[in-house]
Amino acid sequence: MWRYLKAAFFVGVPVTGLGRLPVNALAATGFFILGFGHPGFWFLGLAAEAAIIPSLAFNKRFQKTVDAEDKEVVTGDAQSKRASLVRLLPQDYQSRLANLERRCDKVLEVYRNAQAEDFIIDTNRDALENLKWVYLKLLIARYHLLTAGTEDTPESLEKKVASLESELQNNKESSALRQSKASTLDILKRRLTNIHRREESLQEVESDLLRVESQVDLILDNAAMQGKPQTISTDIELASDLVSGGMFGEAESAVADLDRDYPKARTMTKTAAQEQH
Repeated sequence: MWRYLKAAFFVGVPVTGLGRLPVNALAATGFFILGFGHPGFWFLGLAAEAAIIPSLAFNKRFQKTVDAEDKEVVTGDAQSKRASLVRLLPQDYQSRLANLERRCDKVLEVYRNAQAEDFIIDTNRDALENLKWVYLKLLIARYHLLTAGTEDTPESLEKKVASLESELQNNKESSALRQSKASTLDILKRRLTNIHRREESLQEVESDLLRVESQVDLILDNAAMQGKPQTISTDIELASDLVSGGMFGEAESAVADLDRDYPKARTMTKTAAQEQH
């Protein structure tokens, strides 16, 4: 309720050449200044504010206007942050995202042409926004997985492991040298495990990217074929683990901030393993 009272106090009207002026706040200031000349203006100002502010703050239409303006500010901020994340991606990734967004726009166009109710269009727009956000996170994860770490391949590490294992068969080496090589071998094996996991994660991410693309295509097909416009379902279970963190590199905090603006999208990123536990 406090934000409605605050909005009512600073309510403004557009004035040509001056922009939007907070007329109520200006009037209160005027009464305050006049009160130094005659205290009666203070009482008059208080009486006026006591009548105007509550009447606006408790008005349902005014509350809806305030809610809409707040949502517009939040949405604008989210879109700005999202655009910053997109700019971190290479051009081919951006093109892939733009292609998916065009198909999502086409879905909404089909519903508008079918003269669907505003509620259905708004609901479907939110659902598609969630899908686009999940798709962007998958692209960020893919880029991070490909660029993070060293350039060693599983094959090159396997050769190093095999070479060290062969060298450790030589009993003529000193115990200190053998211990050093054994420690190096352990590190290489752990690195090899990490690289295999990275390759597996890349396959999961690419599979999920194709799944989201197919889901949007199916939504578009259904929208074109349905006689009566309906709300669409974007429920999708991903193989990639986008929930536990660590998949987005230096973009991790920015992704976490934006996740709060896409609550439905968070439920779409559950992995099959998480569902089982």
